[in-house]
Amino acid sequence: MLKHIVKYKLAALGTVLLLSGCASTTPLDTFSLGSAPQVQVAQKRKNVQILVPTPAALKALDSENIVIHDAPGSITYLKGAQWGDRLTNLVQARLVQAFENSKAVGGVGRPGDGLAINYQVQADLRDFGINAASSPQTAKIELAVRVLNDKTGEVRATRVFTSSAPVSGAGNKAYIRALDAGFSDVTGQIVAWVVSVI
Repeated sequence: MLKHIVKYKLAALGTVLLLSGCASTTPLDTFSLGSAPQVQVAQKRKNVQILVPTPAALKALDSENIVIHDAPGSITYLKGAQWGDRLTNLVQARLVQAFENSKAVGGVGRPGDGLAINYQVQADLRDFGINAASSPQTAKIELAVRVLNDKTGEVRATRVFTSSAPVSGAGNKAYIRALDAGFSDVTGQIVAWVVSVI
């Protein structure tokens, strides 16, 4: 009987130690992209409604991981940090917000919103990370964008947008600030260009 009690107590102690080990895991810092910039555009296309699908991206970018390039062709991830959602979802949400803020089009939405769409703004997310091998370290953003006529399937225009921003300071927040600054610049370019070609 005593043997069984000792075994039970040891098993219970092992379970408590295991659970306390899990509880001590440091949570990841979770980040989002800042608010979309207020883009001022000369032209208005109030009779046009656009759709912004989720951008296409390779698996390395289509996740919650924050990409670091330690050397050309290499990919690692920022330690102790993550995006609050898949990066492609964050990029889509900020692009939609930027078009809404510009007040340049009659309507903007995502798939499933039920809008009568004139054009799709399709993006391919090619780079969204920190070049840690450069001096200073630099955030690099690259999106290829095409404007597609939703009625005919004809591509109206295509363009590749790039931006970079130096990392100022140290730590995860400094990396995120640089990525956010680069993306804000690209977002402004995309909104102005799309409105000019539709």
